[in-house]
Amino acid sequence: MKSAITAIVFIILPIVFGNPAYERFEILTGISPDAPRSNEWQPDEGIPLEISGMTWTSDDRLAVTIRKGEIWLIEGADSNSKSEISYHRFASGLHEPLGLLEDNGSFLVAQRTEITRIRDLDGDNVADEYLREASGWNVSGAYHGYTYGPERDGSGRLWITTNIDVGEFSDNDAPWRGWGLTFEPDGSLVGHASGMRSPSGLGVNLEGDMFYCDQQGRWMPATPIHQLRSGAFYGNPSGLASQNLDAAMAKVLSNFPEKKIPYPEALATISELTPPAVWLPYNKVGRSATDIQVIDQNGTFGPFDGQLLVGEFTNVEVNRVFLEKVNGAYQGACFRFLDNFPSAVFRLAFGPDASLYVGMTNRGWSSLGDRSYGLVRVRWNGQTPFEIKEMRAKPNGFKLVFTQPVDATSAIDANSYLLHNYTYTYSEAYGSDEIDSHKLTVSDISLSDDHLSVHLSVEGLKPHYVHELHAKGIRNQNGEPLLHPEAYYTLNQIPKQ
Repeated sequence: MKSAITAIVFIILPIVFGNPAYERFEILTGISPDAPRSNEWQPDEGIPLEISGMTWTSDDRLAVTIRKGEIWLIEGADSNSKSEISYHRFASGLHEPLGLLEDNGSFLVAQRTEITRIRDLDGDNVADEYLREASGWNVSGAYHGYTYGPERDGSGRLWITTNIDVGEFSDNDAPWRGWGLTFEPDGSLVGHASGMRSPSGLGVNLEGDMFYCDQQGRWMPATPIHQLRSGAFYGNPSGLASQNLDAAMAKVLSNFPEKKIPYPEALATISELTPPAVWLPYNKVGRSATDIQVIDQNGTFGPFDGQLLVGEFTNVEVNRVFLEKVNGAYQGACFRFLDNFPSAVFRLAFGPDASLYVGMTNRGWSSLGDRSYGLVRVRWNGQTPFEIKEMRAKPNGFKLVFTQPVDATSAIDANSYLLHNYTYTYSEAYGSDEIDSHKLTVSDISLSDDHLSVHLSVEGLKPHYVHELHAKGIRNQNGEPLLHPEAYYTLNQIPKQ
């Protein structure tokens, strides 16, 4: 069935939030999810654009999937004039699509049951062909039986992740629940990594390595950011039956602890357990991570190129992650970045205009936003926010890199910094409190000649602990405080040099 281009009511409004260096415009407001569903909407009826997947096309259109099973093409999303934005329905009839990727002139869409290739054969901007690209994972009818992706890594492999089943009709002994998989052009699957819970977001860094974000819950003491690696086990044993499949590369042979144990002890007990590159401490940096997008904008989105942005559902935020490699493995720090979005942040994509496009949907769950869905554009206004740009691990402490030169008096004052570390409990309980917390002492401080970095000598570093920093005493050379003075470094390994 073909659909006509339809004029849709929307509003472009500036939104005030806690980062003055970034300006946001609400492209589409969250009208009631009970808005009419037809091909001939009147201008005042709106569209329930509950965005579940998002990608920019090669001809500079924003393509989105919506939760109710459609693909829409949005033209003029980078415009400030509402007369230049239009919406066109490209495809329909999909089963809860939760990812979208343009690939060789067609779209790849993650449905619950399969990855589908959708093509427009006659050039009229309406899908003519729906082809199964890959399948073979369990579809049980359980509420949380989702499929996410696909995303392509730097080697060209296409990745998907699957949710574990939760609730009635669950069947996590069926194939590939809670796994990270790649698929070949013939549709064959390779199960690279296991132990996921709700891995809704995939993203590639500048080196081409694939990462995913999970969410706090059973066997997940807090929200983790993991590198996707073959053979890894990430903690949740619910889908381990699939390790016996021929295509499974992740084998977990260890016994699981019968009681709650500290996470570092779990790493020593379960040799296959892979720690996250970064923990996002609960409610300090979000609660439910949803998507990953690398900043690769040649300085046109501020001073954070190479870092990852992480969407946050419950707290309606976009947070920032700095990663470095220590002894061959990723670890790093997370920071708050953008907040106060009108609905739950679910999908992120940079456009050709170097703006970040934020797709939102509450999907009937709870978030701090007051809208059911929406689409927001975020642009850097050219101002450099005063932030901790990087937090790097050193053999005896940390190096902080700032976005602006700091005032020397505040920078070398040990009272400007408060640090403590903690870990979590590994168990099948839902999340974990912070445990074994220790206050840390800053024993020495050195300031770089350009006043853009400090080296903190810190006593009491511990591997596999989160090291939380509060730098509320730091000022820039105009006497202004940091916009976000908190940083949270996951110290898996202490560097040797």
